[in-house]
Amino acid sequence: MLPRPTAVLFDLDGTIVDSAPGIVSSLAHTLEQLGLPVPTPAELLAWVGPPILDSFRDRAGLDHEESLRALAVYRTHYRAVGILDAAPYPGVVDAIRAIHAAGIALSLATSKPESSATVILEGIGVIDAFDELTGATEDETRSAKADVVAEALRRLTADGFDVSGAVMVGDRILDIEGARANGLPTIFASWGYGAPAEAAGAIAVVADAGELRRALGIA
Repeated sequence: MLPRPTAVLFDLDGTIVDSAPGIVSSLAHTLEQLGLPVPTPAELLAWVGPPILDSFRDRAGLDHEESLRALAVYRTHYRAVGILDAAPYPGVVDAIRAIHAAGIALSLATSKPESSATVILEGIGVIDAFDELTGATEDETRSAKADVVAEALRRLTADGFDVSGAVMVGDRILDIEGARANGLPTIFASWGYGAPAEAAGAIAVVADAGELRRALGIA
């Protein structure tokens, strides 16, 4: 068990919800509409987590303008079809509520746009437990995890919360690296989309919501 944190920042995709089905189907639709090869669902799973513009560039080989066009197609389909195809992982909603009840500040810290993240958290009925909902900007100028974490900490601090003992909870190495860039440790959620090797650098690895609660010192 780690020292009880003063604040907890949560990743969304692969940490709070299994959003892969909706994301993968929207990615496949986008690539098909653009006349590009469509990887298998298993291959598209690797796209889940990083900023979507980065994935269009790094995985589909698109330039900036092409990536922006792909993003527009993706968002139209995702917001119409895929956004609510996201189920919370067992026990995670209860864990979030327990953290909130313990008086620990909570913020989302996701590379998904805040508007989409809000819809998902409303859909699973846990939005009221969060003090801040921090994510990417609609134009993706803030989407890198380090920038999102920095903004989440800024907002919590402005709200009067103590972030001196803040911790990140996430499932990808990008969460660990983004938190580290802001001086935060990370608890790695191994139920998500990250490979085991991505947990390197985490202060703890948890296999389920019960282990997460114990790691945070929350009954």
